[in-house]
Amino acid sequence: MSKNILTYKKSGVDINTADKFVKFISNISTRKKGKKKFNNIGGFGSITDIPRNLKNPKIVACTDGVGTKIEIANLFKKFNTIGIDLVAMSVNDLIVQGAKPIFFLDYISINKINLSKLKSIISGIIKGCKISGCNLVGGETAEMPGTYAKNKFDIAGFAVGIVEERKILNKKKIKKNDFILAIPSSGLHSNGYSLVRKLIEIKKINISKNKFLKKELIKPTKIYVKEILSLINNNLLRGCANITGGGIVDNLKRILPNNLSAEIDLSKINPLRIFHWLKSHNISDREMLRTFNCGVGFCIIINPKNLKKIKKFFPRNYKPYIIGKICRGKKEVKLNGKINWE
Repeated sequence: MSKNILTYKKSGVDINTADKFVKFISNISTRKKGKKKFNNIGGFGSITDIPRNLKNPKIVACTDGVGTKIEIANLFKKFNTIGIDLVAMSVNDLIVQGAKPIFFLDYISINKINLSKLKSIISGIIKGCKISGCNLVGGETAEMPGTYAKNKFDIAGFAVGIVEERKILNKKKIKKNDFILAIPSSGLHSNGYSLVRKLIEIKKINISKNKFLKKELIKPTKIYVKEILSLINNNLLRGCANITGGGIVDNLKRILPNNLSAEIDLSKINPLRIFHWLKSHNISDREMLRTFNCGVGFCIIINPKNLKKIKKFFPRNYKPYIIGKICRGKKEVKLNGKINWE
């Protein structure tokens, strides 16, 4: 064959390497009672079972990415946790509706397929699915030379869950005098990284040599599926919010009925060390609360009489605690007091 003949590989896309990656994913199977957990990887579509014994089941779907946290993964050349973030960002939204995640799909676009990098990313996705109790049933990997710079990539995730109609968490269940509880985050989760990276650039901080930042910035997002579904199954939850972009105010407001407001006592919040570090670099309280979770990864709204029961469903490092209550008034989130940054 002439060396001058143009091929897809010469244009920057290597189908053979992509096939090897698909085969790698296809071979990852956790057997349980003789059945494969991940089915039909590499096919045109994925088929999965719908849970049985559900009355009036409803489908819930979510999609998200991990933002510029990808740049931190690239900087550290550590890709085995970014997939956990990817799963978390979607499944933590699903459970706000009361839905149990049943399957997940991923989309990876990259300038040039690097099997080692992709295997590491997919290992995190599989771990996130395992924590969430759902199946990775398929996805897409796109090699896109010319679109992404050398070594650059992006990832997106798509989660589908199911919930019985009677168990859907809707605004009507939230009542006056309900408690608002904060469930601690594991750290930054996957929000605010553009601001973090800008701060690091301005301050000329070498994060590769800073052990604290290196650990904190790559730490994966906490997945709350197990605990929240347990509360729902025990009829202990009236509402909940995943605290992502927009912080406590924007995300709590999304679940409030029109005739009720939320009052938050900021002095009750326990910010993690990474947020103390960020605050010490001339970031206002308002910006901290709008951009970051400030240590509150998830909020739940409960009947006050169930407080002790609810705490039993959480591990020691993620015990929920009271930060506010539901009051009568127009739909808004009122902030009182200040976070203790000392």
